Amino acid sequence: MREIGIGIIGGGYMGKAHSVAMAAVGAVFNTPLRPRLEMIAATTDAKAEAYRAAYGFARGTGDWRVLVADPAVEAVVIASPQETHRAIAEAAFALGKPVFCEKPLGMDIADSKAMVAAAEAAGCINMVGFNYIRTPASQYARALVAAGEIGQITWFRGEHTEDFAADPTAPAHWRHQGRANGTMGDLAPHMINAALALIGPIARLSADTGTVYATRPSPAGPVAVTNDDIGQFMCRFANGAMGHLSFSRVSTGRKMGYAYEIVGTTGAIRFDQEDQNALWLYRAGDPPGMRGFRKILTGPDHPDYLPFCQGPGHGTGYQDQIIIEARDFLQAIATKTNIWPTFRDGMEVNRIIDAAHTSAASGAWIEL
Repeated sequence: MREIGIGIIGGGYMGKAHSVAMAAVGAVFNTPLRPRLEMIAATTDAKAEAYRAAYGFARGTGDWRVLVADPAVEAVVIASPQETHRAIAEAAFALGKPVFCEKPLGMDIADSKAMVAAAEAAGCINMVGFNYIRTPASQYARALVAAGEIGQITWFRGEHTEDFAADPTAPAHWRHQGRANGTMGDLAPHMINAALALIGPIARLSADTGTVYATRPSPAGPVAVTNDDIGQFMCRFANGAMGHLSFSRVSTGRKMGYAYEIVGTTGAIRFDQEDQNALWLYRAGDPPGMRGFRKILTGPDHPDYLPFCQGPGHGTGYQDQIIIEARDFLQAIATKTNIWPTFRDGMEVNRIIDAAHTSAASGAWIEL
């Protein structure tokens, strides 16, 4: 085993998740490459010191450039706001350092293209963070589809719906400003990534978006909301399957509505992240009296479950998804071979979101 110095930029919600993952991944997966929490960066030295002490890093800094340039930082995790992603990634790649970047990859398709170009020109390991598709249940669903267990795919329905902005009296927030922070930039990437992973490339789409609450209160008075609360699109996949994807941050009652249904010629699959340790499977070949969706509880026979727990049905959680990501990133570095999803995969998600915005504005189908 050898150590690798990890630098994490951002100490908030996702910065903490990645810090905990890097601290745990070696023990959980017995990785040959063991992370060393070398440095964490925040917007001020004081914040960085607080994160350093809380998460167990050796050092902290209020300047991400210091972290990227430090020779003891051998790999960089970007967990800062998306408007910072491009500059950080380009700086790290210029020094030949592997980069893991939280989704969405860039602020827009132009940022994403530049980040992919920088990664590929430098020949550096790169990965983008789509954690939900890594649950044992969704990994199993992906394997079932790939193996043809439900036949030829004819239909996909996916949603990512939550209610964190469903209260119209909640005060104005940074999430309510800028297209990249709207529902199409925030929630949609996860389910689009799932659709691409489960079904394959999207050939064309027709989209619509909307803002349910046009203003939000603030101490200075009402503030205009400049991005979308809801969005949806119909699509045709390259393999011929039809689909519908919907997204909302004002879906009353939904806490983690990352859910999908896949229909094939000989079976079907259903999944809901609010019950993330179960997958529902229907097989058309069962005897007539036994036909119906069966609930499969995840367990040691399913991908990446056993390292966390030996008991079927005991389940894994959100933090475990991030630990699986950390394992994949370390494996990619150790083998010098990129592992899905790469920056190019993240760029494809941005490309679809860009096409959806274009379609919503024009009312036309967009060919991809």
